[in-house]
Amino acid sequence: MEEIWVFIEQDDGVIEESSLEVLSKAWELADKGGYGVSAILMGSGLADKARDVGRYGAHKVYYIDDANLRSYSSELYPMVMEWLIKKYDPNTVLFSATRNGRDLAGRIAVKFKSGLLAHVIELGFDENGDLVGKVPGFGGNIAAVVKCVDSRPQLATVTPGVFEAKDVGAEAELKVVTPDMELKPRNIRIVSKERGEYLDISKSERVVVAGMGTGGKLDMVRELAKLLNADIGVTRPLADIGVAPRDIQIGSTGVTLKSKLAFILGASGAPHFTSGIKDCGVVITVNKDPEAPIKDYSDYLVVGDIFEVIPRLIKLLRGEEIA
Repeated sequence: MEEIWVFIEQDDGVIEESSLEVLSKAWELADKGGYGVSAILMGSGLADKARDVGRYGAHKVYYIDDANLRSYSSELYPMVMEWLIKKYDPNTVLFSATRNGRDLAGRIAVKFKSGLLAHVIELGFDENGDLVGKVPGFGGNIAAVVKCVDSRPQLATVTPGVFEAKDVGAEAELKVVTPDMELKPRNIRIVSKERGEYLDISKSERVVVAGMGTGGKLDMVRELAKLLNADIGVTRPLADIGVAPRDIQIGSTGVTLKSKLAFILGASGAPHFTSGIKDCGVVITVNKDPEAPIKDYSDYLVVGDIFEVIPRLIKLLRGEEIA
């Protein structure tokens, strides 16, 4: 049986949930096409977690246990993945489009001269068994249909948040694999490591989103988010100028929201942004342009200057009187 592989990303034993989203999608594809699904996990002391990962849609979990694989290495991980692919010959290998997932997928594509579908928002197989995906193009104005042709293994990176991680109760066979190579860093070594705080806003129930209309001034955005018990997101231009990290950038090249409430401040509604809010419950927008494209994606549109509207709203939420 031909296999779909999913690379399961982890760092110091913490599993990247977007990898599980991809695994659940692979399970769905396998059910339709008669493929086997295998998860690939590298790390140290993670045998129990490897079994847990399997519940999200794997028939098998290939687990490579080595202390040097505790965290992602752009030197060692590609070596191990190359060895695994040559030994077991999967049909397709899928990755979450995280920083590490993109790095690993690109390196594997070069090694095998394989087609790579990058940042897909949908996946499937055609009648010839070629991997087909939809990729936002031209700044998100279209979703281009692309596929791997005459290329094995077929590779794709999947935009985090577009699929749902589902515990399907699968019982995976655990295969502990030992590559016949020395897993010792030669050209790269970790000098120091700092772990910053990271919030996956694709799972947030409420999000206040700042657009370029805020001018990058996020104090009132933070205050509103605090009063609404919400998290903060930004449009790509704000991430581009460095006022917010890429981790909270929303859209086709960032995070896809599935929040119950999205409060959009000063965003015009470019297609590459609106693709990231299409799955939200209620979208409330404040924009001074009544004809801005964002109106077509909003349940409620407040026409006005955000620097006048939002301070008044903040006062109301605090229970203060407004003039």
